[in-house]
Amino acid sequence: MLQLDDIHTYYGDSHTLRGVSLALPAGTSLGLLGRNGMGKTTLIRTLMGHVRATQGQVRWEGREVTNQVPERMARLGIGYVPEGRGIFPNLSVRENLVMTARPGVDGRRDWTYERVLATFPRLTERLAHGGQQLSGGEQQMLAIGRALMTNPKLMILDEATEGLAPLIVAEIWRVISEIRATGISTLIVDRNYRSVLAHTDRAVVLEKGLIVMAGASTELAADHEGLARALGV
Repeated sequence: MLQLDDIHTYYGDSHTLRGVSLALPAGTSLGLLGRNGMGKTTLIRTLMGHVRATQGQVRWEGREVTNQVPERMARLGIGYVPEGRGIFPNLSVRENLVMTARPGVDGRRDWTYERVLATFPRLTERLAHGGQQLSGGEQQMLAIGRALMTNPKLMILDEATEGLAPLIVAEIWRVISEIRATGISTLIVDRNYRSVLAHTDRAVVLEKGLIVMAGASTELAADHEGLARALGV
C-alpha cells in the first residue's frame, strides 16, 4: 500500500532523513520508534507532503506521490492524527467531526458519525463544547474520531498517547486495536515502545535519520539489547 524508497529530507542545512526505505502492506500495522529528534515526525510529514523530500520516492498503491500536497494525500485515503492533535479550537466537537465526514475512496462508509460517538462515548457528552474546552485525552479522541470520519485506508498516529493519563492511554490503545481489527492499516508513533510493539505487526527504529532496526514487532520486542542501544531504555 505505502512504500518509501531512499527518502532524504533536509531542514535547512540539517540532513534529517538519510535514505529511509520502508513498506507498509495493506491491512497491516507498522510501528515507528526512535528517541526524540531522530526523524520520526519528519518522516511522517514528508510522506504527507508537509515537508519536501529532496531525494527518493513515496509510492501509494503503486503510484508515485512524492511531494504531493497534504490535501491530495488525504484524498487518497490517508487519515492523519498529528502530534499536538490539530483540532479546531473554535469549532464544537460535533463540527470538528462532521466537517471531515465523507465516504472512503472505494465508497465505504464504515465509520459514521454514530459509530465514532459509540467508540468514544465521552465525546457524546461534549458535542456542544468547543475544541479548546476539552481535556488532552478528549482532544486526542476527537482527533482520532475526525480522522476516522474520512473512512481512511491508512491511519497515521503521531505520538498517539503523549501526555495523557493512564486510563485515557488504555482507552486510546483499545481504540487502536479496534481500528486494526477493521482492516485499516496503521502507522503508529509513540514513546511507549512496548505498547507500540504490542499493537503492530512490524516496526522500524530510526536513529539520526537512519533505520537501524527493522523486523516483526515480536522479534524486536525480544531484542532487549538492540532496543536498549537504539532507544536508550
